[in-house]
Amino acid sequence: MASVLCLLLLQLLPLFRPRRRASASFLFTEFLYPNFSASSVNYLDRGGFFLTSASSTFSASLSSDSPQSPFVFSIIHAPTTTVVWSANSASPAPYTAALSLSSSGLSITFSNGSVLWSTPHLARPAKALCLLDSGNLLLLDSVNVSLWQSFEHPIDTLLFSQRLPSGGSLSTTAGDYRLLVTVADAILLWSTGGDQQFWSFAGDPRSVKDSNAAISYMSANDSGLYLFAAGDRVVYTISLPTAKIRIMRLESGGLFRVLDYSGTGSSLNEVLKAPTGDCDLPSSCKQLEVCTTQGQGATCNCPAGFAASRGIGCTPTDGSTIASATSCVSDGSYRSLGSGIGYIVNKFTNPARSGGDLSSCRQLCTANCSCIGFFYKNSSRSCFLIKKQIGSLASTSNGGAFDSGIGYIKILSSPPSPSTESSGGSSSPHLLPIILPSISVFLLVIVLFAGIRWLHRRRIGQERRSRSPLSPVNEIHRLRKPSHFGDSDDFKSDSDSEEISIPGLPTRFAFSDLVVATENFSTKIGSGGFGEVFKGRLPDKSLVAVKRITASFGGGMHGKKEFCTEIAVIGNIHHVNLVRLRGFCAEGRRRLLVYEYMNRGSLERSLFPIPGREDPPLLEWPERMAIAVGAARGLAYLHSGCDQKIVHCDVKPENILLDDRGGVKISDFGLAKLISKDQSGFFTTMRGTRGYLAPEWITNSAISDRTDVYSYGMVLLEIIRGRKNRSTGVGGEGSSSSSSGGVDLGYFPMIALEMHEQGRYVELADPRLVRRVNEDEVRRAVRVALCCLHEDPSIRPTMTGVAAMLDGTAEVAQPRSELLGFLRLYGRGYVDSTGSSGGGWVAGTGTTTNSSVVSYSLMISQELSGPR
Repeated sequence: MASVLCLLLLQLLPLFRPRRRASASFLFTEFLYPNFSASSVNYLDRGGFFLTSASSTFSASLSSDSPQSPFVFSIIHAPTTTVVWSANSASPAPYTAALSLSSSGLSITFSNGSVLWSTPHLARPAKALCLLDSGNLLLLDSVNVSLWQSFEHPIDTLLFSQRLPSGGSLSTTAGDYRLLVTVADAILLWSTGGDQQFWSFAGDPRSVKDSNAAISYMSANDSGLYLFAAGDRVVYTISLPTAKIRIMRLESGGLFRVLDYSGTGSSLNEVLKAPTGDCDLPSSCKQLEVCTTQGQGATCNCPAGFAASRGIGCTPTDGSTIASATSCVSDGSYRSLGSGIGYIVNKFTNPARSGGDLSSCRQLCTANCSCIGFFYKNSSRSCFLIKKQIGSLASTSNGGAFDSGIGYIKILSSPPSPSTESSGGSSSPHLLPIILPSISVFLLVIVLFAGIRWLHRRRIGQERRSRSPLSPVNEIHRLRKPSHFGDSDDFKSDSDSEEISIPGLPTRFAFSDLVVATENFSTKIGSGGFGEVFKGRLPDKSLVAVKRITASFGGGMHGKKEFCTEIAVIGNIHHVNLVRLRGFCAEGRRRLLVYEYMNRGSLERSLFPIPGREDPPLLEWPERMAIAVGAARGLAYLHSGCDQKIVHCDVKPENILLDDRGGVKISDFGLAKLISKDQSGFFTTMRGTRGYLAPEWITNSAISDRTDVYSYGMVLLEIIRGRKNRSTGVGGEGSSSSSSGGVDLGYFPMIALEMHEQGRYVELADPRLVRRVNEDEVRRAVRVALCCLHEDPSIRPTMTGVAAMLDGTAEVAQPRSELLGFLRLYGRGYVDSTGSSGGGWVAGTGTTTNSSVVSYSLMISQELSGPR
């Protein structure tokens, strides 16, 4: 309707335009036409206004502070005189400059004719300039088609119904703050490079998630602030009071505000501020000052060892100089900030490194010239680097900042301590004649030793290359039997001495290579029925996880040729949600697999508290759902995306790995049995882990991909609740007293079924998340989990269907309670005071029996974690 009105007025208004000189100070309504030119001097009597929208809600202005002072071409919300868009706020024009409208567009030019600002090249000649009641300024062609509009070039403000697309941003005049919309979120960033995050739309406790679709744009309407997907589908919502006009602004201090106008008066009403805390901005105080929330405000003080310095914040009390982003410090001198002090940015930043010690974190910062400090958290061994610039700090005692450990600031110079000055000057001349000869002999010994070692390694390397060179992926490897291996009887040579040639194998490593990479298997990071897992580092400096398979598994069930055949298949499986196989080792009966390293470890570590260790950071609901979807997609690929169907057979939180970049990957699928796409079968020797085994394992029914679906359903329930499905009380296995604030007894799948039947879904979510969950998403996740647990495998959905239901692209099926009755039997048997189910169960009958079949939920792990 607005465009039709613009077209009609565009055709009729020229007939009624008064004859005027270009410099006349007429106030135009809605339209201007080419050959218009004006300076701020022309419109002094009108406050700089030269164009107004039809209802006078918005005006175009050449704003200046006083006569003969520089002006800015702006759009202003007239009732409140609030600037909502400006062309040249960073470079105000001198009062002698002029704004001109021609067929080429809008421009601001100096008195000598040079251009200060202009609209970009237009596809067609401009015929009019139109200011709408929405605040949008448009250049129109002869048929009223927009050639350029201010809504597509926002500065620091969004207006009602204006869209900020994914990849677009608002920024302050100084350029030190940005509001950036991405395909996954809308985030606030700070620093000269605009790369330190300190708020996110998705993480705000007021936001509600409606779908997992990719974000297309951010906008506001009369009911709230939204992140939309394509097709105007809501992804995230922050509900707001109803308003006629809504202005969203990024303030110069970094606050993002939503302001409403009631339609009367001359002021705006703030309805949303982000972030909300007084100490949640990186500039709440001056540089290195510690912000502490107290009552209705906040106080700023320097940390111990630092003192206030006029205008720049805190500096070391001993006169040392804090390094800048352009200073490379070779000696790596640092000053500690002390405990109880955090940096709000670290709450939104992935660690630069996990698993290293304090020294390695320090070295990482020293090697990076842009790094001006770091935080190291000893409990998780996480290293956070602070690059380019640092703002204010925050006290962690009142929850004002993310507890990222102890902070250290890089120092350029530090005066020598008194003890060093007094002792060093007197003793050095006497010690030199004694020390220098000793040092020379020591260095000579080191050089000789290094030379001999280098020659020895070179000879061994030449022999190895001539005997069996490392081959890249997809080449044919010729695996010859070595003459001897170690001194253990478990790893003697295979009886078969044939030469093996398997096309498509990944990189083959010599056992000695992996001994070096793992430092003789010194850092153990996991274990299971297959063997042990060790952290390693390859010559290219990349981290890997090396699985050393036990002799009984690797040699008993697999000969060398069978092992290599399976590795050829697994090594060529690549998916974003599957751990990548980097290589393998097959020497005699030695079997080792080399995988990419996931630095956050397993989902179990992040989801369940470990007695005696500090609880991991709580997984928020959006991250839990992302993990659930990622794991589902990985399993779906194994089942239907490979040339040969792969049934994992041991889906559990320990086999879902995470990294600091949000990666979710299924591990251990390389140890599963391979099944062709048109085949299923009975695998009575295969095992899984108690609590996740499908009923068909016990009844010797056919094992198929739906067996993994059942296990996944059990995992999904644990993700929802944040505890093991089986709980035995205080101090017992699966006890949730530490995670839920109290003892949470009961077999959770049975509880989930009963709450589903009563429609009480929110109560099933992890109580640690309080009200930070979306009820619709909890309902969806619980229903999907229960569908996965149907006793009849044919009724369970496929993993492809599970992933689609979880990410919202498919309708969620309704669980069938009559096929879930066995969960009640497990639950009642589990909570019996004797710790026994009192009998077995017969699949499909819904009745108990005294047969020798024992409920799988009570079988010990040793019975169920053997070779698969």
